Amino acid sequence: MVHQSEAQLDRIFAALADPTRRALVARLAAEPALSVSALAKPLPMSLPAVMKHLDVLENAGLVAREKHGRTVSCRLVGRPMETAMQWLERYERFWSQGLDRLAALVEKR
Repeated sequence: MVHQSEAQLDRIFAALADPTRRALVARLAAEPALSVSALAKPLPMSLPAVMKHLDVLENAGLVAREKHGRTVSCRLVGRPMETAMQWLERYERFWSQGLDRLAALVEKR
Protein backbone atom coordinates (compact mmCIF):
# COMPACT_ATOMS: atom_id res chain seq x y z
CA MET A 1 0.00 0.00 0.00
CA VAL A 2 1.31 3.45 -0.93
CA HIS A 3 1.30 5.97 1.89
CA GLN A 4 0.09 9.54 1.45
CA SER A 5 3.61 10.98 1.60
CA GLU A 6 4.87 8.49 -1.00
CA ALA A 7 2.01 9.36 -3.34
CA GLN A 8 2.78 13.06 -2.84
CA LEU A 9 6.45 12.46 -3.69
CA ASP A 10 5.39 10.58 -6.81
CA ARG A 11 3.26 13.55 -7.91
CA ILE A 12 6.07 16.05 -7.17
CA PHE A 13 8.76 14.14 -9.07
CA ALA A 14 6.39 13.34 -11.96
CA ALA A 15 5.47 17.01 -12.23
CA LEU A 16 9.12 18.07 -12.24
CA ALA A 17 10.09 15.42 -14.79
CA ASP A 18 8.72 17.53 -17.64
CA PRO A 19 10.90 20.39 -18.98
CA THR A 20 7.91 22.66 -19.64
CA ARG A 21 6.73 22.31 -16.07
CA ARG A 22 10.25 22.95 -14.76
CA ALA A 23 10.33 26.11 -16.89
CA LEU A 24 7.00 27.22 -15.39
CA VAL A 25 8.34 26.60 -11.87
CA ALA A 26 11.50 28.57 -12.68
CA ARG A 27 9.46 31.50 -14.01
CA LEU A 28 7.29 31.53 -10.91
CA ALA A 29 10.37 31.39 -8.68
CA ALA A 30 11.78 34.45 -10.46
CA GLU A 31 8.49 36.32 -10.87
CA PRO A 32 5.91 35.45 -8.21
CA ALA A 33 2.19 35.76 -8.92
CA LEU A 34 2.21 35.76 -12.73
CA SER A 35 -1.02 35.45 -14.65
CA VAL A 36 -1.66 32.29 -16.63
CA SER A 37 -1.49 34.26 -19.88
CA ALA A 38 1.85 35.82 -18.88
CA LEU A 39 3.21 32.36 -18.08
CA ALA A 40 1.97 31.00 -21.41
CA LYS A 41 3.18 33.89 -23.58
CA PRO A 42 6.82 32.79 -24.16
CA LEU A 43 5.96 29.09 -24.53
CA PRO A 44 5.54 27.51 -27.98
CA MET A 45 2.17 25.94 -27.15
CA SER A 46 -1.47 26.80 -26.77
CA LEU A 47 -2.99 28.30 -23.64
CA PRO A 48 -5.01 25.08 -22.98
CA ALA A 49 -1.77 23.06 -23.12
CA VAL A 50 -0.12 25.39 -20.60
CA MET A 51 -3.18 25.09 -18.37
CA LYS A 52 -2.84 21.28 -18.42
CA HIS A 53 0.76 21.64 -17.26
CA LEU A 54 -0.40 23.97 -14.50
CA ASP A 55 -3.03 21.38 -13.50
CA VAL A 56 -0.25 18.82 -12.99
CA LEU A 57 1.82 21.29 -10.95
CA GLU A 58 -1.21 22.24 -8.87
CA ASN A 59 -2.09 18.57 -8.28
CA ALA A 60 1.46 18.05 -6.98
CA GLY A 61 0.98 21.01 -4.66
CA LEU A 62 3.75 23.01 -6.32
CA VAL A 63 1.55 25.80 -7.69
CA ALA A 64 -1.49 27.59 -6.34
CA ARG A 65 -3.90 29.51 -8.56
CA GLU A 66 -6.02 32.45 -7.47
CA LYS A 67 -8.69 34.26 -9.45
CA HIS A 68 -8.89 38.05 -9.23
CA GLY A 69 -11.72 39.25 -11.42
CA ARG A 70 -11.08 37.79 -14.85
CA THR A 71 -7.37 37.17 -14.23
CA VAL A 72 -6.03 33.91 -12.84
CA SER A 73 -2.62 34.28 -11.21
CA CYS A 74 -0.25 31.53 -10.18
CA ARG A 75 2.26 31.40 -7.38
CA LEU A 76 4.86 28.85 -6.39
CA VAL A 77 4.27 26.81 -3.22
CA GLY A 78 7.53 25.87 -1.51
CA ARG A 79 6.48 23.20 0.98
CA PRO A 80 6.33 20.29 -1.52
CA MET A 81 9.83 21.17 -2.74
CA GLU A 82 11.06 20.94 0.84
CA THR A 83 9.50 17.48 1.11
CA ALA A 84 11.28 16.37 -2.07
CA MET A 85 14.59 17.84 -0.86
CA GLN A 86 14.31 16.01 2.46
CA TRP A 87 13.81 12.75 0.56
CA LEU A 88 16.80 13.44 -1.69
CA GLU A 89 19.03 14.41 1.24
CA ARG A 90 18.60 10.94 2.74
CA TYR A 91 20.47 9.55 -0.28
CA GLU A 92 23.02 12.34 -0.64
CA ARG A 93 25.70 10.39 1.22
CA PHE A 94 25.63 7.65 -1.45
CA TRP A 95 26.20 10.22 -4.19
CA SER A 96 28.87 12.02 -2.19
CA GLN A 97 30.78 8.81 -1.45
CA GLY A 98 30.73 7.84 -5.12
CA LEU A 99 31.95 11.25 -6.21
CA ASP A 100 34.67 11.22 -3.54
CA ARG A 101 35.91 7.85 -4.85
CA LEU A 102 35.85 9.17 -8.42
CA ALA A 103 37.80 12.27 -7.42
CA ALA A 104 40.40 10.15 -5.62
CA LEU A 105 40.77 7.93 -8.69
CA VAL A 106 41.22 10.92 -11.01
CA GLU A 107 43.79 12.49 -8.68
CA LYS A 108 45.89 9.29 -8.72
CA ARG A 109 46.33 9.52 -12.50
